[in-house]
Parts: sequence; structure tokens; C-alpha cells
Amino acid sequence: MCRSIKTLYNFEPPATEQEIRAAALQFVRKLSGFSVPSKANQEAFERAVDEVSASASRLIGSLVTTAEPRDRAIEAERAKARSAARFGT
Repeated sequence: MCRSIKTLYNFEPPATEQEIRAAALQFVRKLSGFSVPSKANQEAFERAVDEVSASASRLIGSLVTTAEPRDRAIEAERAKARSAARFGT
């Protein structure tokens, strides 16, 4: 999985459409092998991003959980601590 695609479900505040689209873009880039598609592939690439984004939004909206929402600030601090431990910075 792409390292830049982050979990978007069960956070407070909820994931925005921009965050979902950014994850969809990374997913389509990974599948296609293009970071920027050629003009010939641009339409198909954009359509795929739109479709993945819409599917992801539906998925996130339909999931249910009994767990408390995670706090974005706390999760960011945990990620920073993991990075510091891993890379020694």
C-alpha cells in the first residue's frame, strides 16, 4: 500500500472531501504507474480518480463502529514519535 495513503475513517473531525480525493489520487497513481498521465491518458486517469474518490466517500459514510473517534492531533504526535524512533531524528 502507498505510504502516503492514510486511514481516513473514525477520526474527529471527519475526513474532508479533499483528503479523500488526495488518497484516491495516490491510489490511482500507484495502480497506473503515472504520477502525471500523458494527454492521451488524462481523461481516463481523472475519471478513475473521481470514481475511486466517490467509492471511498460511500465506504467511509457507510461504515459503523462502537469505538470512540480518534483525535487527529494525538495520532499525528504518535506518527511523529514513531518516525523519530525509526529514523533517530
